[in-house]
Amino acid sequence: MTESLLLSAPAGSSGTPGPAERVLPLRRPGRWVAAIVVLVLVSQASHGLITNPFYQWDRFAYWFLRPVVLEGLLITLQVTAYSAVLGLAGGVLLALGRLSDSVVLRSVSWTYIWLFRSVPLIVVLLFLYNFSALYPTLSVGVPFGPAFFTFDESRLATDVVVAVVGLSLCEAAYAAEIVRAGVLSVDQGQHEAAAALGLPRRYQFARIVFPQALRSIVPSYVNQLIGLLKATSLVFYVSLLDLFGSVQSLASTYPGDVVPLLLVATVWYVILTSLVSVVQFYVERYYARGALRTMPPTPLQQARAHLRYLRIRFRKETAQ
Repeated sequence: MTESLLLSAPAGSSGTPGPAERVLPLRRPGRWVAAIVVLVLVSQASHGLITNPFYQWDRFAYWFLRPVVLEGLLITLQVTAYSAVLGLAGGVLLALGRLSDSVVLRSVSWTYIWLFRSVPLIVVLLFLYNFSALYPTLSVGVPFGPAFFTFDESRLATDVVVAVVGLSLCEAAYAAEIVRAGVLSVDQGQHEAAAALGLPRRYQFARIVFPQALRSIVPSYVNQLIGLLKATSLVFYVSLLDLFGSVQSLASTYPGDVVPLLLVATVWYVILTSLVSVVQFYVERYYARGALRTMPPTPLQQARAHLRYLRIRFRKETAQ
């Protein structure tokens, strides 16, 4: 709230204050000094970024929309989308296992989460990439009995499959804790009310508990999704040319364009994470409908309100 200073006329003979003459805003010189310092630093950084010939912006423009870069970008989007869906589905199952009354399910879920949160992602990817050396063939059948179907693991485990499986296994471990925290954030009275309705347990979770938990799950999981998007750069080490892999391959072929190629990858990652952040804002706004009295304004609504404020202030200044 903006503080203000009220200038009043001198008190009259009766001791009562006179009418207010003008309301002036409280001066904040520190805020103006900080804003000027920040603007100067941003201007200097922008000037150096634009004028430094080392960045080779002409080569950046040449590589930015090249087909080889766009193909790598498409692979990055595919691997991220598949891993996010499978990771979230696995995270929900693991969270339910940790919240279960069964000792076996709790123990297995906890062990899985502990294991895949402890092992680095690059180790998981390299292990899966060499998985065919340990198990050349896989079979489906009776446990410890005859096999009904047998197939070659090396044909099934393509580079995309290895990347998606590895990312999904690690993503499920982190998503499980996010989902579990969201479920635990729901008020206990909601669980009791759902049980009092006599609904089956799966409907209690799907219709009452989980929709309320999503309000807490979405911000954390979108943050995890952004991390997953950047973690796809590691699939280059399992021979999958995603965005980073394509840029790295081009940089080894054109060593004079290393910096502009790295800038190409940087800008594309910034664009993708910005789009995910925009989606996050509207998803959070959607699930906040039942919890907030007034919905948070969208960026467009904020811009319109700011322009309206400036227009009213300009009219007041010109009217004086």
